[in-house]
Amino acid sequence: MSDVLVHETVLLNEAVEALAIKPDGVYVDCTFGRGGHSARILQQLGSHGRLIVLDKDLTAVAHGKRWTDSRFHIAHSGFTHLDDVLSELGVAQVDGILLDLGVSSPQLDEAARGFSFRFDAPLDMRMDTSCGMTAAQWLETVDESLLTEVIRDYGEERFAKQIARAVVTARAVEPIQTTWQLVELVSKTVRTREAGKSPATRTFQAIRIYLNHELEELEHVLPKCVSHLNAGGRLVVISFHSLEDRMVKHFIRGMTDADTLPRNVPIRASEVPQGRMRLIGRAIKAGENELKVNPRARSAMMRVAERSDVA
Repeated sequence: MSDVLVHETVLLNEAVEALAIKPDGVYVDCTFGRGGHSARILQQLGSHGRLIVLDKDLTAVAHGKRWTDSRFHIAHSGFTHLDDVLSELGVAQVDGILLDLGVSSPQLDEAARGFSFRFDAPLDMRMDTSCGMTAAQWLETVDESLLTEVIRDYGEERFAKQIARAVVTARAVEPIQTTWQLVELVSKTVRTREAGKSPATRTFQAIRIYLNHELEELEHVLPKCVSHLNAGGRLVVISFHSLEDRMVKHFIRGMTDADTLPRNVPIRASEVPQGRMRLIGRAIKAGENELKVNPRARSAMMRVAERSDVA
């Protein structure tokens, strides 16, 4: 496992510490990437511990399959299929689950994946290249109104309508097949942008989130995580987008709130219904030292909750 840390793992120490690893516990890393978090978890597990990891990226899975640790199992799967993966392994409950959302550094740094506009490359953007439509294929046929909605809602882009209109106009002349084609198109359309930020950032982000169903998958997996946690088990989520973080925040709040009772009901404190989860600390961001080494961590937000019951 000497090459597992080929990229900077965001909030590595904080995330693994938040899981409160038990040496003989069972843990799930739902987003393996290049295994930075997983390697640290394995370091803290005893000989009877177990780590199950998932990733929909074939390159990440190939990397993980080179690991020979008997406590480790990797599955080529998106985390929405967490139920199926655990069932196939005969696992019902676990002691901790980690979700490190968004796109990984290797995915951004591999030009052919089309996630980054630092390279002129095919406009792919699929996290799982074994299935689904590429960004280029989608842009060939997407309706202008849907494209506007995606860029506006997933990219929080105020020039969404103008960008969508420019895409539809441009594709009538020639297909939009590369990252730089899209960057040039957006750059000519977006009139203003924050200093130091590419005009195309929000559009690329929006298309990637939509094509990979990132928000829908997150919405589906969060309840599954809770149902598979033992009492005292921890859920740790690292998000990089305000929409993701908002979803995680509201979900945890909903799971930690007790059933609402009418005001002035005479009831002992011990009789007040408790939520299924307990919030652990406040949201955590990367510190100054980490940001110096890994500027991509600047948007990371980590939230932690603990299962407080077993229904």
